[in-house]
Amino acid sequence: MKWTEYNNYFEEILQNTNPKAPYDNPDFLDYTKMNQTRSKRWIKHGEILVSIQETMKQIKNPQKWILITEPWCGDAAHSVPFIHLISELSEYVNLEIQLRDDDSEIEKYLTRGGKSIPILVIRNDNGKDLAVWGPRPADCQVIFNQLKADGAEFGETKIALQNWYNQDAGVSLQEELNEKIKITL
Repeated sequence: MKWTEYNNYFEEILQNTNPKAPYDNPDFLDYTKMNQTRSKRWIKHGEILVSIQETMKQIKNPQKWILITEPWCGDAAHSVPFIHLISELSEYVNLEIQLRDDDSEIEKYLTRGGKSIPILVIRNDNGKDLAVWGPRPADCQVIFNQLKADGAEFGETKIALQNWYNQDAGVSLQEELNEKIKITL
């Protein structure tokens, strides 16, 4: 699906009086509402680094970016908008969004055996994977791993990661993606 379809999917979930699983669970529905708000905020106020703007200008061959995600994913709410904005910087990039739980390629891109998202796969026009990023920026992953090792409650983890994403404002993601994109040139 394209960016517009993904946003429409968010709306369908939130406006449906009888949503399908997992959105029939009030927690998942609340995550989705919050994530839509966060996503819209980053689209409106997220700043794209000059360095990645310059790198995107260097793409001269078609690339297909496969973004595996879900509206309920908190990490995705902070990463997916930036990936979309960055993809728009090159006429050679075609962004396709796959829903992890609906016929995606997630099984090829497991994180330590799990279906962690978001995952971005950058391919050439022959379908060869050039780079893979995800599910979260490295510094954020360190915090997540430590909280998990410490046995932190889900709520504590969620707040800590949310605070990290807000303070970072998409900078780490963009720096990491910039390096990934450079290797595709």
